[in-house]
Amino acid sequence: MTKLAIMGAMQEEVEPLLAFFDNVKETKFADNTYYEVNYNGLDIVIAYSKIGKVFASLTASTMIQKFGCDTLLFSGVAGGINPKLEIGDLIIADKLCQHDLDITAFGHPHGFVPEGKIFVETDESLRKIAIEVANEKNLKVIEGTIATGDQFVHSTERKEFIESTFKADALEMEGASVAVVCDALKVPFFILRAISDTADMDAGFDFDAFLKSSAVTSANYLIEIVKKIK
Repeated sequence: MTKLAIMGAMQEEVEPLLAFFDNVKETKFADNTYYEVNYNGLDIVIAYSKIGKVFASLTASTMIQKFGCDTLLFSGVAGGINPKLEIGDLIIADKLCQHDLDITAFGHPHGFVPEGKIFVETDESLRKIAIEVANEKNLKVIEGTIATGDQFVHSTERKEFIESTFKADALEMEGASVAVVCDALKVPFFILRAISDTADMDAGFDFDAFLKSSAVTSANYLIEIVKKIK
């Protein structure tokens, strides 16, 4: 490995990661900031994309094509659909799909377009390392399907549709687009999410508080994975 990309969607998701490093070099490019660091001889580029599939695709592509990253790790938060997932729990995507991709009017299944595929699988060797770290650190981590869409899903009806259509365990707004970019460019990738909200939350819960604590959980775990990759 020559260079590792670590990505999040929001500032809150990469701040806890950046806190681990000194001598951070900032590069402004394509309306974003990329943070270059070195960890025990391993070059790492860290960035948050902004929310949504288009921004995530742009950032992932930039990290690979401009900065020369050859492995990509994504750390962030997600909403849990699987009833076994509680706030703060960790999920590693074994595969991802786009739940809002819909040309069913032309007879195609949900999440599919011609020359694409419904599910994109993540790198098995990176998942193995993550499970190894989870076992060593006694962390509760599940592997499952993550569904991505350009909407913050809070309707029970929509969550039930996504769960039944894609058998998804968690929901977020970037992962599958990063997966499509990495898959097309033959870059091994890994998507980690900590659960920040769940299907049965009431409307009064403090999302920002859960976002921050879950982002820290995700970042701390990811750093342990980076140590093992190195």
